[in-house]
Amino acid sequence: MAVKIRLSRHGKKDYAFYHIVIADSRSPRDGRFIEKIGTYNPNTNPATINLDCDKALQWLNWGAQPTDTCRAILSYKGVLLKKHLLTGVRKGALTEEVAEQRLNDWLEAKDAKIREKQESLLQEKSAGKKVIIERETKVNEAKAALIAKKRIEAAQKEAEAKAAAEAETEIDAPTEVHAAPEESANA
Repeated sequence: MAVKIRLSRHGKKDYAFYHIVIADSRSPRDGRFIEKIGTYNPNTNPATINLDCDKALQWLNWGAQPTDTCRAILSYKGVLLKKHLLTGVRKGALTEEVAEQRLNDWLEAKDAKIREKQESLLQEKSAGKKVIIERETKVNEAKAALIAKKRIEAAQKEAEAKAAAEAETEIDAPTEVHAAPEESANA
């Protein structure tokens, strides 16, 4: 029986979530499996991987063949490096302490890289929010200036209308005509 370490798809449409399983190579992708050893969620940034590294290493030593994606996941989590170092220990090229030290150094460097990526993503997100807020404030200021300008124009038109109305009332007011003294002398 050929045993594979592969992904089994779960989740909604356009929102895949995978289980990392040990399965017979003849069984369907989402069908029967021997053991579930972890999960993989590619929807987060960086992708979330929960893996039982000891079980994965055990199955690799028993001859299970990982698919390409699972090989990348195992490499990312350090399982393939651990297998490589343990092979060196069995052959006598390394001591167990040196192999453990190398693995721990690699895992610490990997964790630091992941934390750095998460921090940079948070900084980019906050910088993006700042840019959006700045754009919104500029737009709001422009709108406020436009509204103020319209109010000033409306007040000026109203003042002009009042002035015109007052001028018309002054012109329309009856003026008293006094008879000139010359006319009364002729009569």
